[in-house]
Amino acid sequence: MTDVGIAIEPAETGGRGAFRMFLRNKAAVLGLVVFAFIVLVTVFGPGLYGTAAHKMVAPPFLGPGDDLGPRLGTDYLGRDILAGVIIGGRTTLFVAAFATAMAMTIGLVVGSLAGYFGRWVDATLMRFTELFQTLVPLLFALVIVSMLGVGTRNETLAIGVTLWPVTARLARAEFLRLREMEFVKASRAIGCGDLRIMFRTILPNAMPPLLVATTLTMVIAVLFHAGLSFLGLVDINTVSWGSMMGKNRGYTLTAWWTVFFPGLAILVSALSISLVGDGLQDAFNPKLRGR
Repeated sequence: MTDVGIAIEPAETGGRGAFRMFLRNKAAVLGLVVFAFIVLVTVFGPGLYGTAAHKMVAPPFLGPGDDLGPRLGTDYLGRDILAGVIIGGRTTLFVAAFATAMAMTIGLVVGSLAGYFGRWVDATLMRFTELFQTLVPLLFALVIVSMLGVGTRNETLAIGVTLWPVTARLARAEFLRLREMEFVKASRAIGCGDLRIMFRTILPNAMPPLLVATTLTMVIAVLFHAGLSFLGLVDINTVSWGSMMGKNRGYTLTAWWTVFFPGLAILVSALSISLVGDGLQDAFNPKLRGR
C-alpha cells in the first residue's frame, strides 16, 4: 500500500529551497557559525584550557591582560574568569537545551492532540494551557525551584514546565490547518490510524514553524537559566554564566570584567540563536522563497 501520508514539496521549493534561502541570509549563517563555535568551546574547551573554574589561580581582582593573571582576569576569590566562562557555558547550554526539549515535547503533544481531535479535547487542553499562560513565567519557575529545591535537574524541570504553552498553541494552530488538507483526507481514506496521521502525515508538514519556535524557546531558556542562577537558585557548586554574574554583582563598578564577560557570553549566545531563528523563519516563508 502506498503511503500518501506526507505532502512533499518540489525539491527547489521544499527543503532544498529553504536550505538555499537560509544560506543566502548572511546574518543567519553568522549566527549559526557563532553558536556552533560556542558549543564547541563549551564541550572541548575545559579539557583544552586545563584550568578548573573553582581553583584560585592568582590574586583577586586582577584585570584582563594583567601579566600576573589569566587573560580575562580573576574574580573576588582569585578564580580564572575565562575558565568560568568556558565551563559555565556547558552548564547554561545543557540546561537550556534539555529545558527546550522538554517544553517542545509537552507543547507538541498537547497542541497536536487539541488541534487534531478538536471538540471537547481541544476545549479541555486549551483551558489547561491558558491556566499556565496566566502565570508569570519566571515567577512560576522561581516557585517550582523553591518547592523542589535548588539543583540542575530541578531548574531544568522548572524552565521546561514553564515554557511549553507557546509551543502548544502553535502546534494546535498548525494541526487545525493541516487536518483538513487533501493529503490528510487521503490518509484517512486508505485506513491510516490517528497516531499515524498525526505524527507521520501532519507533523512533518507542521515542523517549519515549530523549528522556528524551538530557537525562540532556546533563547528564553538561556535567559531564564541566567536569571535563576543570578538569584542563587542553583547548586552552589555549579558554575554557570548567571551564577558568575550573581556572585560578582557587588563588584561591578570596581571589577567590571567579573560581570562583563559572563554577561557578554549570555548576550552573544542568545543573539546567535535568535539570528538562526530569523533565518529559519525567512527560509520557510514561501513568499520569500518565491523571490
